[in-house]
Amino acid sequence: MSAHLSERKLAVGDLSGRVGEEIGVSPWLTVAQERIDLFAKAIDDPQWIHIDPEKAKSGPFGTTIAHGFLTLSLLSHLIESTFSFDERKMGVNYGLNKVRFTAPLPSGSRIRARFVLAKYESIAGNGVQNTWNVSVEREGGDKPVLVAEWLTRSYS
Repeated sequence: MSAHLSERKLAVGDLSGRVGEEIGVSPWLTVAQERIDLFAKAIDDPQWIHIDPEKAKSGPFGTTIAHGFLTLSLLSHLIESTFSFDERKMGVNYGLNKVRFTAPLPSGSRIRARFVLAKYESIAGNGVQNTWNVSVEREGGDKPVLVAEWLTRSYS
C-alpha cells in the first residue's frame, strides 16, 4: 500500500507491521543548474560535466548532470516531503549499506523517490532504526538515477 500525499503523518510504531511495503512516493523535485552549481561549490568539485553547460553540450550526456552525491544528499529532503512522524522528537541519518548511481541526472530534470521499508528495529534510547530501500526516479527516464539501502533512526 503506497502512502498518498494526504497520508503524510505516520506513527513510528505503525511501521513495524509494514516491512516489505512501499510506504511512500515523494512529490517531484526539479534539480536545476543553480542547485548543481551550489553543490559543486560546497564540495569543491567544479568538474565541467556538472557546471559548464557549453562544454557539456559536446560531452557524453549532451548537457550538465548532477553529482551523484547531490542526488544522494537529497534523500533527507525527499523523505521529509513524503511523510513525517507524529511523535518523533529527533530523526538522524544512520548510514547507507548500499548505494548505486545507476543513470545520469541531467540538469533541469525532475526526480522523485520511492521508499520501501526493508527492516524495522527497536533500538536503545526509545528509538527505532528503519532500513529503507530507496529508488530515485527521473521523470521520463527508463531506469532509476539512484538506488540505495538507507538507514535512519527516529527517537521519541
